[in-house]
Amino acid sequence: MKPSNPFLISGYYSPEYFCDREAETATVLDALENGRNLTLIAPRRMGKTGLIHQAFHILKEQQKDVATFYMDIYSTRSLGDFVQIFASTILGQFDPEPHKTLARLGKVLRMCRPVLTVDEQTGVPKLTVDIAPDKEEHSLKEIFDYLASIEKRCYIAIDEFQQIAEYPEKGVEALLRSYIQFVPNINFIFAGSKQHVMSEMFASSKRPFYQSTQLLSIGTIGKDSYAAFATGKFAAKGITLSAEVFDVIYDKFEGHTWYVQAILNRLYGYGKTPDNSLVGYAINQIVDEMSYTYADLCKSQTSGSLKLLKAIANEGCVAEITAGDFIARYRLRAASSISTALKKLVANEIVYPSDNGYTVYDRFLAEWLRRQPF
Repeated sequence: MKPSNPFLISGYYSPEYFCDREAETATVLDALENGRNLTLIAPRRMGKTGLIHQAFHILKEQQKDVATFYMDIYSTRSLGDFVQIFASTILGQFDPEPHKTLARLGKVLRMCRPVLTVDEQTGVPKLTVDIAPDKEEHSLKEIFDYLASIEKRCYIAIDEFQQIAEYPEKGVEALLRSYIQFVPNINFIFAGSKQHVMSEMFASSKRPFYQSTQLLSIGTIGKDSYAAFATGKFAAKGITLSAEVFDVIYDKFEGHTWYVQAILNRLYGYGKTPDNSLVGYAINQIVDEMSYTYADLCKSQTSGSLKLLKAIANEGCVAEITAGDFIARYRLRAASSISTALKKLVANEIVYPSDNGYTVYDRFLAEWLRRQPF
């Protein structure tokens, strides 16, 4: 079944619903096909996950006997969490019959015990993994040994890779690096959304992953390419999306992929010829739906952090956060207090530091904040 709405806001379907990124896709494919690991850096919701799936889709079309794996480790908080997701993603994916899977795993695994169960709802066999307490490092090595034993080219994408820098265990980066370099049949994509953390991990001579990958940063999709994609999808439904209306949407969110896509998804669903009024309606609809969530988020902030957050939202982008005119315009506290509040907002991914300055990460949150009394 094809999706009823071509403007996907989650997941990946096929190249038909993937807009542009031709140069970036070619870069990813060239790196992987030539045995180079890749570091992919982009702000959240810019489209890095879709790019990974697009590249994997093409790889599997070009090379029928390859295996591709995607894992998002954003929710992990420790090496144990990582090993659990890694094991669940990889183990048992190379043998068509469950008993063959267990036989193969039994030859390699000692510290993490594979358990074959049956899904109660579907009746389909599934593999879970029990990891012995305090044996995460040994379990990780066993999984890599298992991968090395597979006579197949594999590509593994680890999304939000910067999370490993926050694990309480020491030396996780060095541990992973030591295992990765000895699996020649595997190439990795390390994707992350915290630019400063990812850059430090892969570009600093003091870190284990230094110069071990090809670096690729992605930004917005070009306006002309995105407009051609969007107007084509609307036209297929018999609806005209004018260039002027598309420009309003694109410029409103500075081309940030997910937010542009979210508005296009709503407009397509309305089934009417979009105009600026309908664009405003779509934005209001989304912001209103999120208002309770945004209100709760604001309640969790200190008064100083909330005031700074509203000021950044009103400005759109703040290049110098401690500049005197910015502080005076919004009657903020002393520069030291602002720096403390900003550090927490960035750490909680509410504010995003870019090359141009600081912005509110969630563009719809920024819109909601601008509507609140200061």
